[in-house]
Amino acid sequence: MLTDSCIPGFYRLSVSERINALAELGVISPQEVRALQGGSHLLTLDTAEKMIENVVGIFGLPFAVAPNFLINGRECVVPMVVEEPSIVAGVSGAAKMARAGGGFQAEQIESLLAGQIQLIDIDEVDTVIQMLVGHKDSLLDQANTLQPRLVARGGGARDIEFFKYRLADGQWTVVLHILVDTCDAMGANIVNSVCESIAPAIESLSGGRAVLKILSNLAERSLATARVVMPLANLATDNLSGEEVRDRIVVATRLAEVNPYRAATHNKGIMNGVDAVAIATGNDWRAIEAAAHAYAVKKGAYRSLSRWSIAANGDLAGWLQMPIKIGIVGGSLQANPGVALGLRIAAANSATELACMMVAVGLAQNFAALRALATDGIQKGHMGLHARSVAASVGVAAEHFDAVVAKMIESGDVKAWKAEELAAEFHSAVARDEADSAGQWAAASVGVAAGKVILLGEHAAVYDKHVLALPLPDAVTARVLEQESATRLILHEQNVVTEVNLSESGASGIAAALALIMRRLKTGERHFAVRIESRIPVAMGLGASASFAVAIIRGFDALLNLGMHNRDVDQLAFDCEKLAHGTPSGIDNNLATYGQPVLFSKSRATRTKPIDLAEAPPIVIAASGVHGSTLEQVQGVRARHARHPALYDTIFDEIDEMSIAGAAALRRCDYDALGSLMNVCHGLLNAIEVSTPELEKLVQIARQHGATGAKLTGAGGGGSIVALCPGCEKDVAAALRTAGCQIIRLKK
Repeated sequence: MLTDSCIPGFYRLSVSERINALAELGVISPQEVRALQGGSHLLTLDTAEKMIENVVGIFGLPFAVAPNFLINGRECVVPMVVEEPSIVAGVSGAAKMARAGGGFQAEQIESLLAGQIQLIDIDEVDTVIQMLVGHKDSLLDQANTLQPRLVARGGGARDIEFFKYRLADGQWTVVLHILVDTCDAMGANIVNSVCESIAPAIESLSGGRAVLKILSNLAERSLATARVVMPLANLATDNLSGEEVRDRIVVATRLAEVNPYRAATHNKGIMNGVDAVAIATGNDWRAIEAAAHAYAVKKGAYRSLSRWSIAANGDLAGWLQMPIKIGIVGGSLQANPGVALGLRIAAANSATELACMMVAVGLAQNFAALRALATDGIQKGHMGLHARSVAASVGVAAEHFDAVVAKMIESGDVKAWKAEELAAEFHSAVARDEADSAGQWAAASVGVAAGKVILLGEHAAVYDKHVLALPLPDAVTARVLEQESATRLILHEQNVVTEVNLSESGASGIAAALALIMRRLKTGERHFAVRIESRIPVAMGLGASASFAVAIIRGFDALLNLGMHNRDVDQLAFDCEKLAHGTPSGIDNNLATYGQPVLFSKSRATRTKPIDLAEAPPIVIAASGVHGSTLEQVQGVRARHARHPALYDTIFDEIDEMSIAGAAALRRCDYDALGSLMNVCHGLLNAIEVSTPELEKLVQIARQHGATGAKLTGAGGGGSIVALCPGCEKDVAAALRTAGCQIIRLKK
């Protein structure tokens, strides 16, 4: 039984790594691993030929999974087959947010499918109906006698309903609805057989003629309902409060309740999720679509299937009800091995349980779409995933793929020609870099800087409190050459070479830092080539921006024979940090410059103290891959501090004491004490709202695999975690790597 469906960083894993992660959780079998790793269609041409007529090939669609779902307390990984970008990402993200409110609650009270028998050539329709009502029990007995296997499984015909309608030509017709419990089968063939088997008896009793004997796909006696509460605290974005996001979602839903044009798009979003699960599990998505839209118009006008409202405690409450009649058994399902895989992943014990999964996924996708509309707009998420599809369509190399996608989105031209142009630029940059590496870079002046990992003291450091940190030696190397043409800046990160455009106005980040450094060092009209090699990722809380600055400064210092003192390097790097982070504490540039373990304080009243260590502590650093903005996090904490100064000052004082105590524990190699301090510090950082659900999950993974202490490191909002792992470094690193993290070593 699956105990945890959360897989942090799942989307960043390679396809092979995702398959392995599902296998490790027991979601798929070794045989299914081999089938998926093979990369071929799960459905063979021979099998396809036996399923439908006139087969000439197999049409493929992406088979994906959405982790993070908690439905009725059950951990679920959801199988989805869909070609539209953003759907899987949307439901996965919504499921993760929903966990904080207890996940999804779903139910299907009954699961009956109606078969219709239409009678014509009847003169006295009321008399006929009254007579048939009197024979209802015998008709039900006859139907069940003809379906002994269904009755043995606990199913069978349950009731018959009678209706009369006047047709366009003025003639009356009588329609019987035979309501059948089909158990775990969808039941179309069963119900059709029931209708055909009892039609002669009905004709004999009524004197009429049965012209239609077939199921109805409007399965309103198989209503599935899902509910969810999205905590207000999780709704906020960088630009909008949780209340604003909640209210915008509620207003959007109210429009869908009265306007069919909006309702159609609203419900289409729901079906994006429901249909994807239906296809992955071999169910008739066309029947589900027809039933959903017919049910949406049942009250006389087309309306939204879901409703979002404000809960009593102020959270956002979601509700969705729709007819879903599906199955988990049957010949058509068993014939397709892809369907068998989807059903195994869904791990539903009954058709009702699978229906609950579908309606929960529909509500999750509805929330994801509405939240996107209420915040950044639907195009932001769509364009990001569309850009990946475009890059893949033109065969962008794996080593440049993410960079090409990012540049396409930045340019606003998410087109095949742009992807090809950017790929060519990256390829040229690599070629130039390789040519340079073989020649001129060998003679370049070199500057080296350390990265940093904070053990205790994040954010409190900004308020003149102590912070305990370790260096990541030789994290960044900068090579600087003088040249005749315009200045160039080349970044070499994680085997990807990028040339930064320095001619754009309003340069930011490392380009702005380079410009400041050149001005301060008075390089005048001279031109340089600067190549940065980094083993730490950017925006991961590991001090990359300060390390870049220090390495560049030292490269220029060596080239120009300036003889700069470390304090001058430190100060200039600090000024560069101000460009990137607004009001930095100074810890990043201190570690980058001096490369020593340190109990740091920005205040002149408390001295920064380097720490001599008897041994390298057993540290594992894991970068989540989710970028965190130090500037945004610092600004957010400052705003909350301004609203509750006494509370936040108390927290910062506690963190200050932990940093001092942690330094003492680190010196004496007391990793139990240091780990406990790290755990408590992480709790306080979570309390000041700089942690994220993904970071919380990574911290949990580290602790579960033996870490005595684990916490976020850096500003938060994404980024990295640090774990103290005496005797279990390999186990913790392996678990975090499986979770999609990049593992950073203290040393190369």
